[in-house]
Amino acid sequence: MKIVIVGCGKVGSSIANQLNAEGHEISVVDTNPMAVKRLSESLDIMGIEGNGATYDVLSEAGAQTADLVIAATARDEVNLYTCFMARSAGTPHTIARVRSPEYTNDLHRVKDYLRLSMSINPELTEAMEISRLLRFSGALEIDSFSKGAAELIKVRIPDNSVIINKKISQIDNLRGKIRICTVERGNDVYIANGDFVIESGDLVSIISKPEIAAKFFKKASLNIARCHDVIILGGGKVSYYLAKLLMKSGVNVKIVERNEERCNSLSDMLHDATIIHGDCMDQDLLLSEGIESVDGVVALMDYDEENILISLYIQSVSQAKIITKVNNESFDSIIDNLGLQHVINPKVLTGEYIARYIRAMQNSLGSNVETLYKLHEDQIEALEFRARSTSKIVGKAIMELNLKDDLQIICISRAGKVIIPHGNDMIMPDDLVVVITKHKGLNDLDDILNRR
Repeated sequence: MKIVIVGCGKVGSSIANQLNAEGHEISVVDTNPMAVKRLSESLDIMGIEGNGATYDVLSEAGAQTADLVIAATARDEVNLYTCFMARSAGTPHTIARVRSPEYTNDLHRVKDYLRLSMSINPELTEAMEISRLLRFSGALEIDSFSKGAAELIKVRIPDNSVIINKKISQIDNLRGKIRICTVERGNDVYIANGDFVIESGDLVSIISKPEIAAKFFKKASLNIARCHDVIILGGGKVSYYLAKLLMKSGVNVKIVERNEERCNSLSDMLHDATIIHGDCMDQDLLLSEGIESVDGVVALMDYDEENILISLYIQSVSQAKIITKVNNESFDSIIDNLGLQHVINPKVLTGEYIARYIRAMQNSLGSNVETLYKLHEDQIEALEFRARSTSKIVGKAIMELNLKDDLQIICISRAGKVIIPHGNDMIMPDDLVVVITKHKGLNDLDDILNRR
């Protein structure tokens, strides 16, 4: 697809990196000439210096023939106007980055008038991801399929688990309602079959309905309990959205924020949360607020260094699930050696969210990928396809299919019902089919078959 991205800041750059890696034709626009040069040269894409909210600059960037314009500048108003102008220039689809809660709440009123295909709120997206992780406090990653009906959940196997030293075929799968899909051991990743033996310390990903997964974790002696008490460090937009999501599901929330004026605003907006005016780096304050006994802690301060340092301290005094926000991707190599439990990069999350939307758009242009997640440091992909009536695999038992090596069909969703498939199950037209594979570049469900 031909895509124009207006805004070369952190969000725009992350989106450009993600979409360029997936083979799209990208052009970028920004008023900052150095930002344009840096991004266009690093990705070898076309860069335009200028105001992307104007018709002439959008035309120069190719908006008339583009499939999509993404407005990702720092200002909501500019992004919304850019999308309006892009549609005037002839672009069929537009996406606007909209951060303000006030604008987010009102977008449904003007979406059709602005002819906006989609809006993305990076802070809300980040809050939703964190909320999902806190639902299973012991989970390392959670990826959802079929609009949340099925989830792929990664956990570490503790020393006391009853599934240690057992073959996967010997593990109670709750009458076929869960499947162990991948196992990460050291630097190796396996798409596991029934003969694979689980060991202590393995990172295991299972797929199931969320409520079934909870039963499996309990039966397998995996402590993946839901959080009941959470402390959020920092009172920015993400904290506001996250607190609302957590409280809606019955979680007790405390927010620590050093700015008194912001504390007052949060108190007005979040009546059921406890707002504490204080320094998030004050260890005595955190101890007095029960940091040692809470289920979850989320470090969402403005500076990556503070988030990293306080997370390391909390790990030394608490058994809580700790989630750390880090914006700077250049810290990745350092973070890998620090042993932080879970790191969230808001810009990467935004890029992945938009990429998933674009994959859905491509269904009408030849690709049949509805959802794609890159797992285990990009060694494995989990893809969701929509089965078409013309597909070669429709109406055949899975055991009869000549599937590629290092690939498994792990889930089928049919009319809202989640099926963990076995050899006798068949894929029917319009099913959503989830596969995991080490192969890259699968665009259609029939690509899972060996060609020979």
